[in-house]
Amino acid sequence: MIAKIIKAASDEKSPSNASRFISKYAIYFVFVAMCIVMSVLSPVFLTVANLLNVVTQMASIGLLALGVTIIIITRGIDLSSGSVLAVAAVVSASMAQSLDWGMRMYPNLGELPVIIPILAALAVGAVCGLINGALIAYTGIPPFIATLGMMIIARGAALLYSDGRPVSSLIDSYQWIGQGSVLSIPVPVIIFIVMAIISYILLNYTRFGKYAYAIGGNETAAYVSGINVNKYKVLIYTYGGLLAGIAALILAARINSGQPGLGVSYELDAIAAATVGGVSHAGGIGTIQGTIIGTMIMGVLQNGLDLLNVSAYWQQIVKGLVIVVAVIFDMRRQRKSQ
Repeated sequence: MIAKIIKAASDEKSPSNASRFISKYAIYFVFVAMCIVMSVLSPVFLTVANLLNVVTQMASIGLLALGVTIIIITRGIDLSSGSVLAVAAVVSASMAQSLDWGMRMYPNLGELPVIIPILAALAVGAVCGLINGALIAYTGIPPFIATLGMMIIARGAALLYSDGRPVSSLIDSYQWIGQGSVLSIPVPVIIFIVMAIISYILLNYTRFGKYAYAIGGNETAAYVSGINVNKYKVLIYTYGGLLAGIAALILAARINSGQPGLGVSYELDAIAAATVGGVSHAGGIGTIQGTIIGTMIMGVLQNGLDLLNVSAYWQQIVKGLVIVVAVIFDMRRQRKSQ
């Protein structure tokens, strides 16, 4: 017994275990280090108001990143989430206009209950995700191509539906989704936290999540073992679309306008957040908590550069470099694990 204890203790102190520990928690160390550096460079950074602002600004991208995380775990990709956000936003906003401003889309209905535009956004997002999943699962189209097509179609649909114009002057109850607060916590932050918890439970404690990891690890083996691969691919992409619909609600409510140009390049920011958070594009590896930290790293980076008055052009370059470095580390980690 003593020999086993000594062996276990020596194993814990071995370089391999230390290396695994550092690899596992490196993203958290990076996040803490970034916060320390930013707080030194800008005393405004660590104020409660600024930190809440960071999370509020990143809530929509964070929601997209939660969906993208599960999709990437299955070796998929979703390039359409930003455009799906846009079409969900204009459809939802068109049903949430103030009667005083004039119901441009539905002049004979009057003001609708806020639950109607909410359900509309969720439905539009889920349907777009379902179409993505069905195309990928039942036609064999690569996820990159299927979601690229949806990206273009959804953006066009948003422009067509809104006639290329913003849909503004939304009812107060709708605006509250993006501008309100509960116990001084912004509603977008609360929604993001709730959906992160739901996503964590789905991925770690349900058949949905277990099958997502199995499909990403080895799709053929998953199929042979009895998993309905096509069904779960459709469900996974539908869930990603649903999260895009929720993100649309938050963003349109925050700016009091549903605009067909919303969400441009948001899909890339979401993929970047998931990648920085340790989700492997080789499939089968990734966590919700890692994606949350990845989202916060991207938010801290953007907020810190804004506080330091760094040019927006340089910010794009820095974000691109961060993504490339994250992928390089992921590839090195994959080679070491083989």
